[in-house]
Amino acid sequence: MVIDTHFYMKLALDEAWKYQGLTYPNPAVGCTIVSQKGAILAVEAHKKAGAPHAEVEALKSAYFKLTNDSKILDLDESSKIHTYLLENHNNCFYNITLFSTLEPCSHVGKTPSCASLISKLKIKKLYIGSQDLSEVASGGAEIAKKAGVELKENILVEDCSRLLFPFSLWRENRFVFFKWAQRLNGTIDEGIISSTTSRTKVHAMRDACDLLVIGGNSVRVDRPTLDARMVNGKAPDILIFSRSKEFDKSIPLFGVEGRKVTISDNFSFLQNYKNIMIEGGETMFELSRDIVDYYLCFLSLQIGGNSNFKSTNMKFEILNVQKDEQDIIMWMKQANNRGNK
Repeated sequence: MVIDTHFYMKLALDEAWKYQGLTYPNPAVGCTIVSQKGAILAVEAHKKAGAPHAEVEALKSAYFKLTNDSKILDLDESSKIHTYLLENHNNCFYNITLFSTLEPCSHVGKTPSCASLISKLKIKKLYIGSQDLSEVASGGAEIAKKAGVELKENILVEDCSRLLFPFSLWRENRFVFFKWAQRLNGTIDEGIISSTTSRTKVHAMRDACDLLVIGGNSVRVDRPTLDARMVNGKAPDILIFSRSKEFDKSIPLFGVEGRKVTISDNFSFLQNYKNIMIEGGETMFELSRDIVDYYLCFLSLQIGGNSNFKSTNMKFEILNVQKDEQDIIMWMKQANNRGNK
């Protein structure tokens, strides 16, 4: 049977994009596992730093589907899943094919080596999108190959590289993404726009990022907290972009414990951080366009409000589109921007 490698890798990519912005300092990675006859056994992703890698999550799900052994579903720690699979697989992964958007890791850190696990489970075929350029984690493909796993690399490599792009940036410098919410008619005012699910995701992104940038006018008008309370997470440091440094210090964002708030009329402060989210409207959109790597739009399936972007002129290329119960979630880049890499 001929396997449609692009189809299965695309499933892994779509799953990984759901967690883009949530995995720092780790990359977003997706994994699909397929039977000899092409049946989909698992589609999983790495969800946050410290959690099992995408391959482990997928092997866990596939194992349950193949064996109906529900004990593995109670395991959340990567090392425990590794051990359970190695002790109980009974060759159930024979003739199985695994697709990963990124070369499985070779090192043992907070989680065991995925490449070693794949090799010991006797996975038949391994298809990889991007190569891991990290000196610590690279080499997983060679480990699998030496163990007799049939290896094919560079599957949808451009798409996988775009998924990996934030990780590539913050390893060497910084990654900046701009997040905003709007309705179908383009309005960005008049109260809550996004669904509870979308707002929860944004709070999880705040928990994962180390700096949040916002305009001074937004702070004065909205009086926000800008924390991660919906996920019980940590509040990021804040850069308020403003010419005036005069603010009402009773505005909730100033009262968050453990947070550093900086007020500046330029972006030089960003050099102190790695994973940076900008939240704002039209003015901040224009001011930050030369430093933003990716854009994240939550498009609410409703019409209302009064104010929208009026003077902004920019063309985008869509990287990925997701949908929850009320919103369309789009990751984008400026057309012809460096995110093409």
